[in-house]
Amino acid sequence: MDDKELSASVFVSFAGRIWPGDYDTDKTRAALSKTLNITAYDGETLVGCLRILTDGYYFGTITEALVLPEYQKRGIGSELLCLARENTPTMLYFGAQPEAEKFYEKNGCKEGLKAYIIDKERGEV
Repeated sequence: MDDKELSASVFVSFAGRIWPGDYDTDKTRAALSKTLNITAYDGETLVGCLRILTDGYYFGTITEALVLPEYQKRGIGSELLCLARENTPTMLYFGAQPEAEKFYEKNGCKEGLKAYIIDKERGEV
């Protein structure tokens, strides 16, 4: 269930197709090592990934639920969410982009607390 073989370079390439940006491979490797990574592949191609950050007892959050645009509307995101629900040790809290709210509702997620953010520039300490 936890894709320990997910390489940072594969994830950076995958994420860049959904969220274009300049991602640091070493920092991505460190980030991936701290999350439960549920993945979907088409052959050798990573087409979907859902990452869970959790303390294992009190708190868990979905950091990303991503599916390549050309693979959306095929049930991949729903399956990733189902696997997350079945394999998380905690309740999961997460934010949703407004255009994704119907997807989460369709998959049995309940609207929860309003979220807030403390914005920080990437690389800022």
